[in-house]
Amino acid sequence: MPNVATAPAPPASRQQTRSIVIIGALFFIFGFVTWLNSVLIPYLKISCELSNFEAYLVAFAFYISYLVMAIPSAWVLKATGFKKGMSAGLLVMGVGALLFVPAALTRTYGLFLLGLFVQGTGLAVLQTAANPYITILGPRESAAKRISIMGICNKVAGALAPIALGAVALKDADALVKRLGSLSPAAKAAELDALAARVVTPYLLMLGVLVLLATLIYFSSLPEIDTDHEDEAVAAANTNKTSIFHFPHLIMGALAMFFYVGVEVIAGDTIISYGASQGIALATAKFFTTCTLVAMIVGYGVGIVAIPRFISQEKALQVSAVTGVLFALGALFTTGYTSVLFISLLGLANSLIFPAIWPLAIDGLGRFTKLGSSLLIMAIAGGAVLPPLYGLLADHFTAQHAYWLVIPCYLFILFYGVAGHKVRRA
Repeated sequence: MPNVATAPAPPASRQQTRSIVIIGALFFIFGFVTWLNSVLIPYLKISCELSNFEAYLVAFAFYISYLVMAIPSAWVLKATGFKKGMSAGLLVMGVGALLFVPAALTRTYGLFLLGLFVQGTGLAVLQTAANPYITILGPRESAAKRISIMGICNKVAGALAPIALGAVALKDADALVKRLGSLSPAAKAAELDALAARVVTPYLLMLGVLVLLATLIYFSSLPEIDTDHEDEAVAAANTNKTSIFHFPHLIMGALAMFFYVGVEVIAGDTIISYGASQGIALATAKFFTTCTLVAMIVGYGVGIVAIPRFISQEKALQVSAVTGVLFALGALFTTGYTSVLFISLLGLANSLIFPAIWPLAIDGLGRFTKLGSSLLIMAIAGGAVLPPLYGLLADHFTAQHAYWLVIPCYLFILFYGVAGHKVRRA
């Protein structure tokens, strides 16, 4: 059994700083691996000759793993503790990266999807540990600030990832797409095989980095924190509560998280293809996801400065939801670069939603914290459901009109920020 602290008091300042740095490195990995999908979607659409709906199954395969694996992840962490569980999660991600090699060499879309599912499984373990860990590592009222710091680590990596992979996978893609129509079937297959093979080296490098980080985490000084501890007030409030379904603010928080992750993934993963649909070359469009993530980084910076000194977590959530609706409407009623800019600005609107939802949803769970965190991790499956739905709408209407999908999502998030998080009795 891991050596678990007997009180929820945060570690000493130096140890706390060291722990934040370690968790920050993990959030960097989360971001880098996650936002590679924004390049993989148009890349695999070309190399595997896919429709919009089929291409957005990249997001489905990656994010559905959170729904399937979140509860097993909690069991793993219960048995191993945070540190060993995080190390195991990194190794599982490495297996997913390794699967990209045979997938690329055989140009088998199903194998690509399996690799993405396995990577998502490793991330489910990591996120089930890291999110409650960073929340409990200090005072509740400043949890959104700490999560914002993690968000910057996440989105800096996310901003770099599509540029790095795009430079390899989408190099000269516009010329290739034009050339494919004039090639014989054999010549076309050879070109697509060469395109698919471009990702072999990047994913082998990723495998090496993940194994190295898993080793470093395993031998690190990262302490365990007792998430099951309840002070007297929480214990009294949780008397007679036998399941997470006795916490309606958690259930609604999970639904808000589902919608949030869906709109965040749509904003980041669809923008390259959307820019192309607006007549913008892929050579330029491949930078658009980075613009979205830079907007998120700016928002996180605002959160670090303003929460809770100038604005509460609840108010930040409300403002974020309202601006999300306004930016989405801007994208729907403009065209070209202006419309794409509004999609990028959704990153700014989205930035403080996750940092605000998480502490509001797990507040007062006490001994149910691990299971409640698993439910929130399961809600990340919103990234699996909503992007393919966007792709289906784009196939039947237009890529622009499909963005109407995000409006009701932001409205529910607004409801949770105003009233939903206050409901404490089923």
